[in-house]
Amino acid sequence: MSETTKKQATITDVAQVAGVAIGTVSRYLNGLPIRNSNRAVIEEAINDLGYRRNLVAVSMKRQTTHIVGMMVPALSEFHAGLLDQLTRRLRPTGRAVVSYCHDLEARSIEEGLEFFASHRVDAVVMDGLAIADRTLERHVADGLTVVLYDNDVPGLSADRVFTTNRKSSERVVRHLAELGHKRIAIIAGRREDSAGQERIEGYEDALRAHDLPLRPDYYGEGYWNEEGGYAAMRDLLSLPEPPTAVFSANYNMTMGALRWLRENDVEVPRDLSLVSFDDVPAWSIHPAGITAVGQSSEKLADAIASVLLERLGNSQQAGRRTLRIDANIILRGSARNPAL
Repeated sequence: MSETTKKQATITDVAQVAGVAIGTVSRYLNGLPIRNSNRAVIEEAINDLGYRRNLVAVSMKRQTTHIVGMMVPALSEFHAGLLDQLTRRLRPTGRAVVSYCHDLEARSIEEGLEFFASHRVDAVVMDGLAIADRTLERHVADGLTVVLYDNDVPGLSADRVFTTNRKSSERVVRHLAELGHKRIAIIAGRREDSAGQERIEGYEDALRAHDLPLRPDYYGEGYWNEEGGYAAMRDLLSLPEPPTAVFSANYNMTMGALRWLRENDVEVPRDLSLVSFDDVPAWSIHPAGITAVGQSSEKLADAIASVLLERLGNSQQAGRRTLRIDANIILRGSARNPAL
């Protein structure tokens, strides 16, 4: 070896320069909790030394790849934001996140899971889907680590991180009732998805709490997409006694609903009050501003990363954790007293 060849820094060198124990550096590199003061000096030492972890050796020793798969229906606002935040959370642990879009197609989901399993990813993070239950059960039985978000797959041995769908939906619909609305409709997602069912239940909780009837004709089927929201709003406002307020259960359906309203000169909130699950940047620049349930992609990513790293560090905890993350209600100008 040439005398001018620079010796590669080791974890021992990092520990010595940072003035901490080797075990503390190891915990940092594996994404485990350490003191913020230790984190700062370790990161500084890594930068000063140009330390590069030998991931090939680590993978061979631990039979890991340091790759996490993330399966999403599509890279929409919510899923893309969560992917971005999760990537940022896992990057300091030396892990990369690879995404796969399955378009809610059973065959595509099966192929995606097979791809990740065959490439021996450390784990798969995915929106739980009923159509994938048997495929998921088979892969989990074969040792694939799975963390579910957004929707559940009941009975699956997996950890879960969900938003408080029912509670948050109840709160935003209660806001409509407290403004004086008696005719409140919902544009719902799919009932077979746990998030869809929970948001419907939250809507119903709010109506019951204010002694308002659950009218079958006030349930619009939006199927989670823009075209479904468009058609559902059209049908609701074509009723002999149309609603004075509508709760749309995700932002894609809300976009479709707003498009129908604009095309038919229905003004929010003058002619109709509208609230949405999911807060997106477009809601803040809407002329009225759209009141919405704001899921925090940062908090969800933090929780998923925490559960995932604990799971990878201790396989005995597999499938034993369910975290529910509270959402905020962002009040804007899209809902008002119907008498005004």
